[in-house]
Amino acid sequence: MISIVIAGVLLARAEAGARIAYAIAVRLAGEKGVGFADLAEATVRSVTRGILGVSFIQSLLAGLGFMVMDIPGAGLWALLCLLLSVVQIGIFPITIPILIYVFSTADTLPAVLFLVWSLFVGTLDNILKPVLLGRGVQVPMAVIFVGAIGGFISEGIIGLFVGSVVLVLGYKLFLAWLDEPTGAQPRASQTGADRQHDTAKA
Repeated sequence: MISIVIAGVLLARAEAGARIAYAIAVRLAGEKGVGFADLAEATVRSVTRGILGVSFIQSLLAGLGFMVMDIPGAGLWALLCLLLSVVQIGIFPITIPILIYVFSTADTLPAVLFLVWSLFVGTLDNILKPVLLGRGVQVPMAVIFVGAIGGFISEGIIGLFVGSVVLVLGYKLFLAWLDEPTGAQPRASQTGADRQHDTAKA
């Protein structure tokens, strides 16, 4: 709730905050700063869609299945599915014990249908995540994913965004550094005559 209040205050002043962010980026990186600021914004949106969004969809669909099968504490299990999905463990540690419970208490047909539903929901992230995680960001999806997971392990939920932004910007800066001209000319390969002349001179 505190995070929502803080986000609301920041969102109300979003235009001023954006101007400050762009000004700082230009001061740090010159003309390329605007591009880096846009990239940071796109990365945050990508992580929101690709990790938090997919986790929310999975937990919501899993919770609907729990409610249909009248699982005790369905809301709590759905919340645990959300947490495990965010940390990229997946929902199967929750759904497998529930499947065992369903097969031992329910009829065969509803239990089989619930099994199919659980398998569909559990593997849904393999379809949605590659589609949503890299959309709108001109960097490989793996860079965003590794940065988000590493940031989460280090700093929690906020690290999802900080880690991905830091790694994406670092990746782009590294590429810019590689493309920067060094002023050194590559040494031309010697012809056979030049090598013979050098040998004779020696």
